[in-house]
Amino acid sequence: MTTSSELNPTHNAHARSWVASANAESCDFPIQNLPFAVFRRAGSSEAFRGGVAIGDQVIDMARVAKTDCLDGLAHAAAQNCAKPVLNDFFAMGPAAWSALRHGLFELLEKAFYGPKVDALRACLIPQSEVEFTVPTQIGDYTDFYTSLDHAMNIGVMMRPDDPITSNFKWIPIAYHGRVSSIGVSGQKYRRPMGQAMAPGASAPVYAPCARLDYELELGIYIGTGNAQGEPIAIKDAEKHIFGICLLNDWSARDIQFWEMAPLGPFLGKNFCTTISPWIVTMEALAPYRQAFTRPAGDPQPLAYLDDAANKAQGAIDISLEVLLESDKLRAEGKPPARLSGTSFKHQYWTIAQMVTHHTMGGCNLKSGDLLGSGTISGPGEGQAGAMIELAYGGTRPVPLGNGETRGFLHDGDAVILRGWCEKPGHARIGFGESKGTILPAIGK
Repeated sequence: MTTSSELNPTHNAHARSWVASANAESCDFPIQNLPFAVFRRAGSSEAFRGGVAIGDQVIDMARVAKTDCLDGLAHAAAQNCAKPVLNDFFAMGPAAWSALRHGLFELLEKAFYGPKVDALRACLIPQSEVEFTVPTQIGDYTDFYTSLDHAMNIGVMMRPDDPITSNFKWIPIAYHGRVSSIGVSGQKYRRPMGQAMAPGASAPVYAPCARLDYELELGIYIGTGNAQGEPIAIKDAEKHIFGICLLNDWSARDIQFWEMAPLGPFLGKNFCTTISPWIVTMEALAPYRQAFTRPAGDPQPLAYLDDAANKAQGAIDISLEVLLESDKLRAEGKPPARLSGTSFKHQYWTIAQMVTHHTMGGCNLKSGDLLGSGTISGPGEGQAGAMIELAYGGTRPVPLGNGETRGFLHDGDAVILRGWCEKPGHARIGFGESKGTILPAIGK
């Protein structure tokens, strides 16, 4: 079995599918991608089940499991993908993940013909006709804080003379998030109420959040877990990671900053998290791996967070962008305004380091658990992953191109995250989008 970072025939940029839409130049879901989600026909009472994207279609894995399209381990994996959540499929491990990916790839290739292809063709449903749900039963959700640029941008506003905490360059910092409010793209939520202390005030007030923000992140799904008390070594960490989605960690900044001392985020973060439905596998991302490096003069990771393979290819070049659709833009029939763009390759800590550090004290991760990468900001102008950075705490409002500006988010705003990988000689791998919309606070 090849590892998820090695190139193999499924990465062949010249491969084409008999699903014509998968061959379009700008398609998020070519044959080289094959991401996973959980879906059903929109508005139906059908059971949710696993699906795989190819072009503008979804492969219904519940149907596939009832055919003889696949054999052996790939067929067993398809049977677990037919379930309402993907946890059992994830728990099968990398060999099963790869077997199913390779089996579907062979059936979808344009040069492959026969009865099995005909059977697979009958398993396709247009993506325009389906609705999605959270793809796993998430037992736990941990959100990290791993962008040096984001930490610096926030720190300068809060602690100008000492913007970076002393531990940031030594450990991947994180906090425990809330699972119950995680929703899939298309999610709508109420502006949160909470307690906040205005600058110069002598007492806090209870009111709707006045400084509502988004955070551009990636979600990392745990594939196979570990036993309690048995840490995951960094050399093995990526064997425990199934894949990656887009994640918006909505943040109530006024509530967050009042409550954070001394234990960290609580009500400022627990009200909503919006993920994209599609999970792009680590195997699909292999062509976009890069060396993981640290700035000259920065401390090197301690031994348990250091590994030659992680140094050689621990970073992943995933292009990301944030767009905002306001009520006014929507009414005018105009496209969303692009706020920023960056790449995941700039993160100060890798996903392998996040997983390893998470388990070092004996914590047991489980199949289907979700990790947030932390806000992804880059070093250049316009690469900030949160409004608080772009608008410098709301003091420099960001123009939307139609006369509107934003210091923080308004009711009716929809925030859209998009992600993709592309470079010469390789197929474009897309993540779809994560979209969430803000409703007024209850009683407002």
